[in-house]
Amino acid sequence: MTPSAPHEALHHWVISLVCPDQPGIVHAVSGAIVSARGNITESQQFSSADTGRFFIRLQVESPAGRDEIQSALDPVIARYGMHAIVDVVGRPLRTLVLASTAGHCVNDLLFRQRAGQLPVQIPLVLSNHGTLRDLVGFYSVPFESLPITDAASKSAFEARVVEAVEKHDIELVVLARYMQILSPELCARLEGMAINIHHSFLPGFKGANPYKQAHARGVKLIGATAHFVTSDLDEGPIIEQNVVRVDHSRTASELVAIGQDEESRTLSQAVKWFAENRVLQDGARTIIFK
Repeated sequence: MTPSAPHEALHHWVISLVCPDQPGIVHAVSGAIVSARGNITESQQFSSADTGRFFIRLQVESPAGRDEIQSALDPVIARYGMHAIVDVVGRPLRTLVLASTAGHCVNDLLFRQRAGQLPVQIPLVLSNHGTLRDLVGFYSVPFESLPITDAASKSAFEARVVEAVEKHDIELVVLARYMQILSPELCARLEGMAINIHHSFLPGFKGANPYKQAHARGVKLIGATAHFVTSDLDEGPIIEQNVVRVDHSRTASELVAIGQDEESRTLSQAVKWFAENRVLQDGARTIIFK
């Protein structure tokens, strides 16, 4: 593609497009980017035989601003009926974290944010317990706790979630071991922008002390699943999963520690991919452009 003049500052754009699959899409998109003086530095695409949809994610260098890039793409978007996202590469995603009493996932997210390993900006951690106040305060992130004891207090908590989403222009909500079931109304409000994490023992070992149950049954694999939140409990489209082998020598407390490590790294990976616009939904599953 035509390089820009040496003196022109380059912007770095990420473009993701989803539409019904048909001939000519890549050619049309590439032509639009060339017309906006763009150079494609990364390109990934996938055609879903199951749903008949086409997915493409591009990273583009160009001296063009957002308006010029968008104007060049608009005719292509209209022609192919595309859902499109144009964003700045590496822009921190405004992220609300929901938590309860377990701190491992919250700590991992906050540490990675501070270390520059996770492209998110967390303006608030909201919890139904006060347990994690000192942990969150260590990272100088605002923390609020609102107890949930009945239906009225649960409604008040969820109203605060919606208020925080609107106030902070939140783009992603992370349930970092938040141990409450979201109402169908809140699930609908957060559709496509809320990620949950849970251990891999579901549905076999439910309720309290799943690791104790797993230890008693002599499990050989421990893992975690990060997925989009839907009104179908723990059945949203899967973003990332990890497992690690264990054996009879592990105690129940060691299984907990191993499981928490898997939960933390699995959730952080899912958040990172989402923040980088690498996660596209294809019905009940996801397309991940790593």
